[in-house]
Amino acid sequence: MKINIQKNVIIKNPQTQDFLADACYPETTDKLPLVIFAHGYKGYKDWGAWDLMAEKIAQAGFYFVKFNFSHNGTTLDNPTEFADLEAFANNNFSKEMLDYEAVIEHFVRKPEINPEKVALVGHSRGAGISVIKAFEDERVKALVSLAGVSHFGYRFPSGDRLTNWQESGVMYSENARTRQQMPHYFQFYEDYKQNEDRFSVQYSAQHLEKPMLIIQGTDDAAVKDKEAYLLNEWCKGSELIILDGANHTFGATEPWTQATLPSDLQTSTDKIIEFLKNKL
Repeated sequence: MKINIQKNVIIKNPQTQDFLADACYPETTDKLPLVIFAHGYKGYKDWGAWDLMAEKIAQAGFYFVKFNFSHNGTTLDNPTEFADLEAFANNNFSKEMLDYEAVIEHFVRKPEINPEKVALVGHSRGAGISVIKAFEDERVKALVSLAGVSHFGYRFPSGDRLTNWQESGVMYSENARTRQQMPHYFQFYEDYKQNEDRFSVQYSAQHLEKPMLIIQGTDDAAVKDKEAYLLNEWCKGSELIILDGANHTFGATEPWTQATLPSDLQTSTDKIIEFLKNKL
């Protein structure tokens, strides 16, 4: 089966800024289900083994899209480096929701797509945003959470650290891989608080009347497996898969130079394909 790959498609979003997406899909006359992947915090569409995951899912008969959120710190010219820390500092959940809408709008109308079969896959923070988008958007019929967060608010500082952030206007978080000091302007917290009800992953999961697959590793240092159990408890139509020993990225690293997926991500991809074939 021939797989078509389109890299760095520009998605126009006048409400945020333009960003890039990749499409990976089999050459066929059939209308394909659309699967859209959202990266997590300090992530991007080309990170690690996401390309290999995209190809595996496309080979199974899906039109797979992955994209960079417009303010994730990468640029149109440099999609694999955090070359725009000013954009990163100005990111917030409202912008990410607008980007999600823009990428769905761009692809759902394509002639290769069956618009009645749309699914979202999110990793980490991207999974939390995906839960909210799946709840809000009637076009979305199924959802996959990979090492997904259950609550955004817990990840903000409190007490003196919150006060210091407000007073200085900026807070920094080191990127463990690049050693960059990644800035967050206080507007990130303000945007969350102003829209706290909307950005409740719990509320969206509890009111999500769609099938959801939750995949979580037991050795995840960033998102504890308790969050997966909570998501599974909240969502009526969820399935939970716990992978013993899997870490936050299911064995993938950046860069990923091997020709095959790490075993935990291969298992996760197989489970995603099985779930989507059954639910879409």
